Amino acid sequence: MKFTLPGKCDTNNGISFGMGVMPVTALDCDNCKALELKAQVRALNDLISVAHASVSTIELDALLSAILDSAMSFAEMPAGSVALYNNRTGELSLRAHAGLSEQFVAQRVWAVTPGGLTDQLLRRDEILFIEDTHKADYFKNPLAISEGIRSLICIPLVSKGIIQGILYLDDFQPRCFDTNRMSLISVLASFAAMAIDNARLHQETCQLAITDPLTRLFNRRYFDTVLPQELAHAMRTSQSLSLLLIDADNFKKFNDTYGHPMGDRILATIGTALKRTLRSVDFAFRYGGEEFVVILPETGLKSARRVAERIRQRVIADSRRVMRSDVADPVTVSTGIACFPRDADGGTALVAVADGLLYQAKGAGKNRILFRGEAES
Repeated sequence: MKFTLPGKCDTNNGISFGMGVMPVTALDCDNCKALELKAQVRALNDLISVAHASVSTIELDALLSAILDSAMSFAEMPAGSVALYNNRTGELSLRAHAGLSEQFVAQRVWAVTPGGLTDQLLRRDEILFIEDTHKADYFKNPLAISEGIRSLICIPLVSKGIIQGILYLDDFQPRCFDTNRMSLISVLASFAAMAIDNARLHQETCQLAITDPLTRLFNRRYFDTVLPQELAHAMRTSQSLSLLLIDADNFKKFNDTYGHPMGDRILATIGTALKRTLRSVDFAFRYGGEEFVVILPETGLKSARRVAERIRQRVIADSRRVMRSDVADPVTVSTGIACFPRDADGGTALVAVADGLLYQAKGAGKNRILFRGEAES
């Protein structure tokens, strides 16, 4: 990319402004050097602030916001965004933004078009400067054009040879970038990429600590953390909360008959069925063995019964598909439902109610859902 500056000092010939040459004295040249040195010191100080922001937190979203704010200040750009790259799916997901319209940031996830500008940017691992989008024939993003973006910097964030994402810095008017200052952008990108890599690793490690490896659901330890939090929220907001305790029917006999590998496949299938059925605000846990628990925030008995029935039917359908002709009968589940504040006012009592109802459901023939009222009638 060719950079243009307002003027460039030449100690032999003068200062060139593109229209001619203006003679200068040694004092003028010394002043130019002093100004240039001050600009370099300021740029380095700003770069240090970016580096500080990059190590200020290990929490990913907070880190991305800090990096974006510092980078916008460093490059003196009024808007920008950070998108993380998923190497498995080839998609970018918007994780931080500033100075952009709601319409522009509405699309949170998008696929990288093969051969497109972003694809080339990622493959080449080169920083792209566009001083005027109207003069760049390859700039054809309709959303960015509609937003009025006239100049931008696209910075690939690469750590250890792995693409972490892209940092976009935008302006709504054409501009000439300061080459000396922009030459430090690559250092900024390295700081940011390493910090993002570390934050992602930390996030993945934390996720592993609360996840059951077989079903990919949350584990029992995390349930003991989440339930009190969700109950406290329900109390503050005077909202209902429902808890489903779910058990795979005849699972020991199934394991003994078909072997543990098939048993593990079924447990994983139940975990997938739960995730496919629940909302993003719900929580699903492997409670232990073949037992599962679901927390449904802001959900009363009527809605909880519908969710439990969808889970029951989906487990039957999915287990048939997984087992095919290997097993004659599909796997079924029994469920006990307890609701706050209807059935109990605390976590331990709520679990005890659901557990008692589950025990009754198992004794009444399995493959059924019980709740207080129906169980007692």
